[in-house]
Amino acid sequence: MPKGYLKLALVACLIAVYPGTSSSERVSFRQINKKTGNRLRQQLVDEVTREPVGTEDKGRGYEYSKGAFILVEDEDLEAVQIESSHTIEIDSFVPREQVDERYLDSPYYLTPNDKVGQEAFAVIREAMRDKGMVALGRIVLAKRERVIMLEPWDKGVVGITLRYPYEVRDAKEYFDEIPDVKVAPDMLKLAEHIVESKKGDFDSSQFVDHYEEAVTEMLKKKQAGIPAPRTHAAPRTQNVVNLMDALRRSIAEEKRSPTPSKKGRKRIPGQGEMLLPIQGKKGKEAAASKAVARPSTRQKKAG
Repeated sequence: MPKGYLKLALVACLIAVYPGTSSSERVSFRQINKKTGNRLRQQLVDEVTREPVGTEDKGRGYEYSKGAFILVEDEDLEAVQIESSHTIEIDSFVPREQVDERYLDSPYYLTPNDKVGQEAFAVIREAMRDKGMVALGRIVLAKRERVIMLEPWDKGVVGITLRYPYEVRDAKEYFDEIPDVKVAPDMLKLAEHIVESKKGDFDSSQFVDHYEEAVTEMLKKKQAGIPAPRTHAAPRTQNVVNLMDALRRSIAEEKRSPTPSKKGRKRIPGQGEMLLPIQGKKGKEAAASKAVARPSTRQKKAG
């Protein structure tokens, strides 16, 4: 949890920065020995001598020519002090809609870290909110300076690190050779009808990781001693004569499709015999809801 200062001109406040995302709840695997079932450990080996290298001898080097390195110690990097190492200095304010979505990288939550700075934090936050602007500044994360976009979010501020131009590929390399196609008005009208029928509001709680669910079910079956299928379902094929026919069939199927059922899934035979719970993401969330209630994460942006 990095700590530092948020600074706007002569106004500054002490802040804490928290990661806004987590991948710890994903199903993860370890490398194991298939013969013994024991976990494997990787060992560092000198590329030239082929001798194992201990942790105490592991260092960092910059390769300035083939096979030639400059040794860089932690102290060398720590000595490269720049202002953004401990301070997010706001350089400018821009309209949010002008920020190219391709540059957005990782989100962070910024909160005031002492009572003295709460007023200054609120002033900076509300000034951005009232003007409908976001701030651009610089922050050092993992020993690297990043540009960060600051945006008011409820009672706090969300910071999203931005990629540098050299990290974003030029779209022209991929899109320039797509031919110009004149869309027939009747086809466009049918497609717009489908778009309208599927229109809704953004709700991240409706996102479902179907692959993780399938992996979790497979693990449950294997733990219960039930053979897991080794063949994957073949994609459904449709005999579509042309694009117009496909659009019309899509509309017809949309009208026939029933409202999705909210009933829970059937238990897998043998699941009750499992020795250890394999919860996956949803299972963990359900277990957490039974525990002592904790303050919920705010997800909606205040207007």
